[in-house]
Amino acid sequence: MKLPGEEEMGTGGTGPGIIYMVVGVSAFILIILFAVFKSNDNKHGGSEYLQKVQEQKDEEAQTQELAETGEEAGAEGEAADGKPKLRAEDLDFWDMYPKEETEPVEETEETDTAETEVPKNPFTEKAEREKESERQKEEEQLNDPATDGKHTLITNRDGSEEWVLISPYLTKNTFDFTKMEDKAGLKRYMENGRKTSYVGVDISKHTGKVYFPSLKAAGVDYVMIRLGSRGYSTGQITLDENFKENIEGAIDAQLDVGIYFYSQAISQDEAVQEANFVVQNLEPYRAHVKYPVAFNMGFVSNDNSRIEGLSREDKTAVTVSFLDAVRASGYVPMIYGDKEWLIKEVDLTKLQDYDVWLSQEEEIPDYPYRYAMWQYNTDGVLNGIDGGADLNICFVSYSER
Repeated sequence: MKLPGEEEMGTGGTGPGIIYMVVGVSAFILIILFAVFKSNDNKHGGSEYLQKVQEQKDEEAQTQELAETGEEAGAEGEAADGKPKLRAEDLDFWDMYPKEETEPVEETEETDTAETEVPKNPFTEKAEREKESERQKEEEQLNDPATDGKHTLITNRDGSEEWVLISPYLTKNTFDFTKMEDKAGLKRYMENGRKTSYVGVDISKHTGKVYFPSLKAAGVDYVMIRLGSRGYSTGQITLDENFKENIEGAIDAQLDVGIYFYSQAISQDEAVQEANFVVQNLEPYRAHVKYPVAFNMGFVSNDNSRIEGLSREDKTAVTVSFLDAVRASGYVPMIYGDKEWLIKEVDLTKLQDYDVWLSQEEEIPDYPYRYAMWQYNTDGVLNGIDGGADLNICFVSYSER
């Protein structure tokens, strides 16, 4: 049986379809061959590149090896490749310049002296000595308690002197003694041409007979009268023999009146006892006592007193007890004492609430702390008193309080 188209193929030879197929197959084969050859070329080119990279690494490794082995060969003066090793000396080009030859200088004592010693100017030496002297003086002044402004001189009972540090906690006095005037032996404190102080005397049985009108005429403003005392050995309290006469005479002469009591109390109870004694004897004269009631405690000259065994704290406590009792009775309390007593024998830091009556026979007192009254002479001359008079100046107007 013949299929459709067999006859035409058998009789006509190769048809167009066969030709197209052969051409397509041949083209495909050529493409494959081209691709194969191209691939081989690429592989060949990559190998050469890798080979060059490997050669470069081999050269670097060889160079490193030569550098390491060159250090060993350097001891022989040659590099590892046999060539002379380059040294630092081979780079020294300073040798091309000729060196200057200098002759050594022989050192002698004369040349050394001439070089180190410089002639001194006598004026410079004098100025330096004066400067050093001034420096030493300034240093001495800074360390000298007499000039440092921080110490004050105390004369002790035995006559010895002692520099004591001034307390920064106590109120200082602010008196300007250029304003002090002395008229007929009586001191007055003047401000702007006006007297701002008050003239006073203190009296006792030891003063003798007092003529109070004469005191008034002499310019006295007030009197401090001793009311009584405690015996320094017996401890007995007694009224001053002239107390009644003195206080009544002062009142009649229209003088202001203040009181003081000489104490030898050795306990606070005894101090209160003394204060009560004072208050009782003042009762008839209360309205006339304008000035303070002062507490006077002290040692006895050329003898031992009851208070010798008291400590500074004990004497301070006794003083406070007396003054507080006086204040409680309506009077102004005051402590009397010289510079040594006030600074060394009692503790002023515990007595700041009370006025101070200072006893110091100096033209200008150097007591550094505040005080209201100053006894400046115990042997003064004054009309109305036979013999020596105890002269005082007061800076407070107690009668106007």
